[in-house]
Amino acid sequence: MQLSLIAPVYNEEESIPIFVDRALAVLDKIGLQFEIIIVNDGSTDASSTKLASAANTRKEVKVVEFRHNAGQTAALMAGIDHASGDIIVTIDADLQNDPQDIPNLLAKLDEGADVVSGWRKDRQDATMRRKFVGLIANRIISRISGVFLHDYGCTLKAYRREMLQGMRLYGEMHRFVPIYASWMGAKVVELPVRHYARRFGHSKYGRNRTFKVILDLLVVKFFSRYLAKPIYVFGGFGMWSIVGGFVATGYALYLKFFEHTSLIQTPLPILSAMLVLVGFISIMMGLLAELMVRTYFESQGRTYYNVKKLINFDRTD
Repeated sequence: MQLSLIAPVYNEEESIPIFVDRALAVLDKIGLQFEIIIVNDGSTDASSTKLASAANTRKEVKVVEFRHNAGQTAALMAGIDHASGDIIVTIDADLQNDPQDIPNLLAKLDEGADVVSGWRKDRQDATMRRKFVGLIANRIISRISGVFLHDYGCTLKAYRREMLQGMRLYGEMHRFVPIYASWMGAKVVELPVRHYARRFGHSKYGRNRTFKVILDLLVVKFFSRYLAKPIYVFGGFGMWSIVGGFVATGYALYLKFFEHTSLIQTPLPILSAMLVLVGFISIMMGLLAELMVRTYFESQGRTYYNVKKLINFDRTD
């Protein structure tokens, strides 16, 4: 298998037949062996029936059915887990993304990119307020991650399979895959893609999703810097807390001997004791985190480094 197209679906019964026809029309012309994996994320409408009909029509159409709604990230993760293509393309099935952009994404991969991220340069589904919020959010994500993209929320993306090996996604982290890949040495490029207004139904995303994305970004940033060495976070905080405790103790003693202020007249002794205690607890948590991280890497047979290629290791002369 050369190409896997993954599309999450949730209550899109009207869009499914049109999407499948459009995707097949484009992929049939590409000349690659392909599969279309549609993940039904616990739809409650007739999406399941429409997907079964599409799968009966073409063997390239494959369906993954969830027992309950698990979210877009889980749906994309399931699609990636079941994909067998060397190239993986993700796309929304609500007809807002255009399958005709897929050849353009593949062309960028042929030029040497490892990840091609779609940019809905002319969004057709957002009010001015939503566009402004999206602009600010994308800039914040770019600033924190160091990966500068205009549109992290666009589902239309293309990946070389090796960029997704061993990657596990949770929460709303599907939008951060280019960040993960970039941190692992991937070449990430952005490509403007077409975008259309929703034809059927309504958006499944609420306003609270912005806050979830921000929290997930904090998790991603923490993993990027401290996944292999959590002691640097917990231990660093613990050491500064202990230093603060000693400073508070020293100031309390200064007040007692030079300002004639009794220790019971100031909260500094209690503060210093708390700071030292919190410091030692934080260091112990860091050591426990170190044990967990080492157990994780060794039990999974994983390494923290990522080898791009090997030269002359298969030579016997």
